[in-house]
Amino acid sequence: MSSLSFAPCVTHAQFSHSLSPMFILRRLPLTRHLRFSRNSRVASVVSAAAVRQDATLWTPAPLSHVESAAESLFHISIDISDSPDLVASYTRPGQYLQLRVPDVEKPSFLAIASPPSFTASRGAFEFLVKSIAGSTAEILCGLKKGETVELSPVMGNGFDIDQIHPPEEYTTVLIFATGSGISPIRSLIETGFGADRRSDVRLYYGARNLKRMAYQEKFKEWESSGVKVVPVLSQPDDGWRGETGYVQAAFARAKQVSKPGATGVVLCGQRQMAEEITAMLVADGVSNDKMLKNF
Repeated sequence: MSSLSFAPCVTHAQFSHSLSPMFILRRLPLTRHLRFSRNSRVASVVSAAAVRQDATLWTPAPLSHVESAAESLFHISIDISDSPDLVASYTRPGQYLQLRVPDVEKPSFLAIASPPSFTASRGAFEFLVKSIAGSTAEILCGLKKGETVELSPVMGNGFDIDQIHPPEEYTTVLIFATGSGISPIRSLIETGFGADRRSDVRLYYGARNLKRMAYQEKFKEWESSGVKVVPVLSQPDDGWRGETGYVQAAFARAKQVSKPGATGVVLCGQRQMAEEITAMLVADGVSNDKMLKNF
């Protein structure tokens, strides 16, 4: 996503005191013309940008499910069974779209949590949405089943799993997610990437505490598919006996990257976490080309 930026319309000239008043007056019409022309071009660019924004194809679709997933997180399911083109456009975990709610102009960008196979068979998108005060997401999480929202086309290239394929060559895959960043990771795991054919697949999943950690009910299912789940809590309750602190610190304590050349990485969530993990792994010899990032 890019934003338009504009230079100042006209650079103010520095006039010398030696110039006569008539010299200056003779040039004022030209200066005014330049200012008008530049302003016209700016107006044209702004107008064109508005047209491009309005040209987005928005598809109305009803909410089929809204429920709490964890503290400040919500499961949202949207019925797109009447929009086969939208269904077909979702082909890879890690893709996302824009969502608009009634009477709110600003859309929200949401990663799709359900795998493409689910969308194809059920005609639905599932999302994990963080409710942030004053945001479009907060309004979305307050809507009811049957209310209509608008969806943009599916966007982004998603996770290019071919970069860490075949499983026999990339036997280690390290996955890192924080907060609602687990959303596209769920899609990746449930799509399947040969985790059961790799010797070491670990998911380091960070949250403040268990009340803030979504998808706990799926951990056993994910582990049965070959993914070892390592929850990491930054502010755990007294009874917690698992990993504590930040994801990057928990990984630094464990590391155990025996074959850097056979290691793939997936990163999604907080940018600082992703940057620190990347630096650690590159220092250990893991190729940056084998790191699939979504943050």
